[in-house]
Amino acid sequence: MAFFTVIIPLYNKEKYIKNAIESVLDQTFTDFEILVIDDFSSDKSAVIASKFESEKVQLIYHEKNCGLSTTRNSGIKKANSNYITFLDADDLWKPTFLESIFQLIQNFPEARIFGTNYEEIWDTVIKNPRNGSEILPINFTGYINFFKINVKQGIYNHGSICFHKEVYEKVGFYNEKINFSEDLDFNIRANYNFKLAYTNSIQMRYFMQTENQLTQSSLLNKTIPDFDTYENWEKTNSDLKKYLDFERYVLGKRLKKNNDLRWKKMIATIDSRNLNWKQNVLLKMPSLVLNTLDKLKLFLLKLGIKTSTY
Repeated sequence: MAFFTVIIPLYNKEKYIKNAIESVLDQTFTDFEILVIDDFSSDKSAVIASKFESEKVQLIYHEKNCGLSTTRNSGIKKANSNYITFLDADDLWKPTFLESIFQLIQNFPEARIFGTNYEEIWDTVIKNPRNGSEILPINFTGYINFFKINVKQGIYNHGSICFHKEVYEKVGFYNEKINFSEDLDFNIRANYNFKLAYTNSIQMRYFMQTENQLTQSSLLNKTIPDFDTYENWEKTNSDLKKYLDFERYVLGKRLKKNNDLRWKKMIATIDSRNLNWKQNVLLKMPSLVLNTLDKLKLFLLKLGIKTSTY
């Protein structure tokens, strides 16, 4: 029984999967198994991944394309360890990622969620996320309130996180009806019920502009989380309410940019006091202006300048 199970969802990432798997095999902490779940790729992704098959690396095939939630759930159900981690096929771990997670597990026994910081790769530009980690000491390691600090970019992403199996046993799996931002829905359930131990150490490289990346796609015809599901929880947890209002802002603005009328319902219950003045102004802008600002933001990134409303 390995200490960690590493789940790599794979769908049409032939240019990246080799490096992703190698970044796991190069870990300083070596007690792990890798489950590559191929979600019916139509390129050479599965062929490339199959070259790594061994006692340590197993390739599991879907007979049809099922989506990210189902792919992750397939891996969880096949996992042979108590600690489950994920790495998208187009991202990379630093060599000490698993070692850092292991230390969190040893030092913070009350936690069942363990995360690290990460860095963003925008083509040739490397940037630190504006995710709340900047208010923590550089060498911070400890428990954090996910909902209180996580009102910018994600304090972790799903390539820099580890969950104990108990989390899935209590809160369930990824919602397979959601095919955009399913991570958000799961994070709410997980962090509402369990403690998060976190290190500010950057242990993962998150590539922001790769091919077939869901986070860059349109929301049209996508099923997104219904944050109103957690209405009773947010009534008694002001940190959760603020977090959900921030996520309503993020998704509402994106829906508006896609001229998707669901944006009106998404932002209807936002308490404007939970957003800053920039965010409140942006929500009132037309889609044409919002899309123009996005283009300007990408142009500035190419110059090494990162702008944000956070």
